[in-house]
Amino acid sequence: MDVGARLKNIRKLKGLSQRELAKRAGVTNSTISMIEKNSVSPSVSSLKKVLSGIPMSLVDFFSLELEEDSQRKVIYRADELLNIGTNDVTMKLVGKGHPNRAFSFLNETYPPGTDTGPDMLTHEGEEAGTVVKGQLEVTVGSEVYVLDTGDSYYFESSQPHRFRNPSDKEDCVLISATTPANF
Repeated sequence: MDVGARLKNIRKLKGLSQRELAKRAGVTNSTISMIEKNSVSPSVSSLKKVLSGIPMSLVDFFSLELEEDSQRKVIYRADELLNIGTNDVTMKLVGKGHPNRAFSFLNETYPPGTDTGPDMLTHEGEEAGTVVKGQLEVTVGSEVYVLDTGDSYYFESSQPHRFRNPSDKEDCVLISATTPANF
């Protein structure tokens, strides 16, 4: 397996420059460059440190299916979408193998009472979404909003935020996009 090419493909898939990945992982730009060019063969601990900047586990790094062909995929069937959600929240990523994605486009489902977790989320970029079904509680900074079917949001992701389905009966289905392509 070509570790350098795989790292480069995954880095680009995640929308990260060599400089950004190096900064996140706490290594030099030249370290990332040398690994990607196969000038050096990283130890397991070194590779793990680099992958912490994505973030990605060694298992995910070696098992992630990358689209190797030169033909760009256009259609993504429902059973091909990668679920990047946690716990009971489903977040299906559209276009997982598209090279150099500028944004992440997600089809999300929050069962009754579920949320993105107790901690507020923050990252660079922007987020937007539309509630397709149910209700969604969106917290941005100290403001809490309850959105109904058809309502939308748009905010800078550097503001602390979290999402929750306040219903005890109905799933919340959400279509969202975030920049940069963090997933």
